[in-house]
Amino acid sequence: MKSTSEIMNEKFTLNSYELEKNFDEALNDEIFKKLVSKIKAPRKELIKYTSHFKDSSDDLKRCAKCKNIMECKNQITGFVYYPEIEDGNIVFSYVPCKYKKKMDKENEYQKNITSFDMPREILTASMKDIYTDDKSRTETIKWLTTFIKKYENNEKCRGLYLTGNFGCGKTYLIAATFNELAKKGVKVATIYYPEFLRELKSSFSDDFGSLFDKIKRVELLLIDDIGAETTTNWNRDEILGTLLQYRMQEMLPTFFTSNLSLEELEEHLSSNDGEGKVKARRIIERIKYLTDNIVMIAESRRK
Repeated sequence: MKSTSEIMNEKFTLNSYELEKNFDEALNDEIFKKLVSKIKAPRKELIKYTSHFKDSSDDLKRCAKCKNIMECKNQITGFVYYPEIEDGNIVFSYVPCKYKKKMDKENEYQKNITSFDMPREILTASMKDIYTDDKSRTETIKWLTTFIKKYENNEKCRGLYLTGNFGCGKTYLIAATFNELAKKGVKVATIYYPEFLRELKSSFSDDFGSLFDKIKRVELLLIDDIGAETTTNWNRDEILGTLLQYRMQEMLPTFFTSNLSLEELEEHLSSNDGEGKVKARRIIERIKYLTDNIVMIAESRRK
């Protein structure tokens, strides 16, 4: 009768035989063979990782047929399961493919953008993608193109108060301008104003100061859809008034989009008492100091 140790040795020998057999069969695959040959390790060590090498070679085969990251069929989109030697050991990890690296590089500018409640299409807006078939947008596009050139040349620049009809692309055009400059290292912020105010209120006892200070000091600021918020003494005087006063003093370009004209915005910011009207007038004067004013009545592209 065989001892327990003899039985265990037989099983170990059988398993080793099967592992070697699987490894040798896998070597018939050129990609597997090429992958293994790059790892400078003893054969007995390579054999232990046969299944891992197979997974890696399968990823590489799919990558060879892939034309863009949207077609990726690997287990983790944009990544390849790949081996390397670390401290003398074979280690497998997920490394980005060429399409993932390209995408990451193209989106690197996003770290220069701060946003509040802005849709993805705004965050990725691009000057090359803006449509120019509507002539009523020409003035705005020319103004923004000139602004980019002036800003890049460190010229003193005013911002823009852009008003117009719903869905004509006001926010997209300014966001595309900001993204163009963010790609060159400029820190920008795009805030949907009503949501920004709600965010400030909810963070009042926590990080209100740091949040408000970051927006106040950013190089380029877009206050989107001003006039859509409910006016209170707090958000008019303590938030908007303080924000605009600082940016005036520091000569920081500030942009606005609105469905209201400056006259309508003044009315919106006013209260029924005389003091409220005076404060609203002060806000408007600050906006006029900071910006040029363009009215853009264009075709709505929203469906």
